[in-house]
Amino acid sequence: MSDIRPPLPPFTAETAAQKVRAAEDVWNSRDPARVALAYTPQSVWRNRHEFIQGRTEIEAFLIRKWEQEHEYRLIKELWAYTHARLAVRFAYEWHTAEGQWFRSYGNENWDFDSQGLMQARHASINDVPIEESQRLFHWDRSAPRPAEHPGLSALGL
Repeated sequence: MSDIRPPLPPFTAETAAQKVRAAEDVWNSRDPARVALAYTPQSVWRNRHEFIQGRTEIEAFLIRKWEQEHEYRLIKELWAYTHARLAVRFAYEWHTAEGQWFRSYGNENWDFDSQGLMQARHASINDVPIEESQRLFHWDRSAPRPAEHPGLSALGL
């Protein structure tokens, strides 16, 4: 698989939004190996309290994550962009093995290399328990979020 991930910097409003949607789609695949390929081999992450470096650690982290976060569905939204950096806000819904639902809210700062691979990701995330009846993210788990499904702003999140 190619180590070039368009759209490439420098970003415009349009290409930045495309990059965010592509990231949302790959994360919603819940395929740790596929997700890890969007990052440089030496990518550095801060995710909550964890500091992660490189694709191998990213993949291991995602395996652990999705073993605990059942029926994960994510929506990302572009907040701001510069030449090679994006600020993104997101929310995702999931439940524990015991059936407790959560909506996790967060912000990410992304930094890309010239090939369009993410070389740094800094994420701050908060989890809010919700009732199953409060879920807002409804689409077939085997597919990306449909174009007609509302985004975060349209949902008032």
